[in-house]
Amino acid sequence: MDKTLLKGLMVLEAISKLGDETPRLEQIAAELGLSRSTLHRTLQTLAHAGYARRDEAGFYRCTLKMFELGTLQLASLDVRKLALPFMRTLARETEETVHLSVLDGLDVVYIEKLDSAQPLVAYSRVGGRAPAYAVATGKALLAFQAHDYLDHYGASLQQHTDNTLVSLTALQHELAEVARKGYASNQGEWRQGIGGVAAPVFNGLDTVVAAIGVSGPLQRLTRQKMAHYVPGVLDAARQLSEQLGYRGGYFDLADRLTDSRGDT
Repeated sequence: MDKTLLKGLMVLEAISKLGDETPRLEQIAAELGLSRSTLHRTLQTLAHAGYARRDEAGFYRCTLKMFELGTLQLASLDVRKLALPFMRTLARETEETVHLSVLDGLDVVYIEKLDSAQPLVAYSRVGGRAPAYAVATGKALLAFQAHDYLDHYGASLQQHTDNTLVSLTALQHELAEVARKGYASNQGEWRQGIGGVAAPVFNGLDTVVAAIGVSGPLQRLTRQKMAHYVPGVLDAARQLSEQLGYRGGYFDLADRLTDSRGDT
């Protein structure tokens, strides 16, 4: 294990639990079994990373960065429970596999899934990962990240099938289209012959926290069939977003549906 990382987490937990109390460094060091110099160095590192700050009296406090991370994690957990009714509706209407995904770096993680009852389905599992740039839910999530988000991952784009986009420029262009249209599609870019269509899910802070979509074999889930499913996917994403407190105007279904019938 990385002992330096463990020390940092111990110190972060300690000053977080202290709240308004203001013990000296010696007291924290003694409680954690660390030397004063090690504690001071660790606190400086945490401050540099934005997790702690030193106040005017010279005491270290936690910043709101921990709260922000906790809020995002809580949103991911809440969205799973709230999504199930809308996922069931999609599964019933499309008879295809329905996924709920969140973004983790350059991957999506499937946090909920409803399997299709049809004999030929797309393989995936709850807790499983897939390259975000090669699946519909992943592209729906990537389209709403900071403009330089992919700059950190450009060298990590890998060819999974002949249809995978490995050009950063081409991927960024497609993601811009996803943001414009309101949904993303996958034409066999992760697994040969498996595709899907998905839309982003927003929370009350106007942040994209998940994506919901359907997937299946392209021999069944044709472009025409995807276009037919887009309104339902968008409606599920809109309703789930509203459940999470979203009140923005991104889901203007009248305009979206006009585009979706010809653009998938």
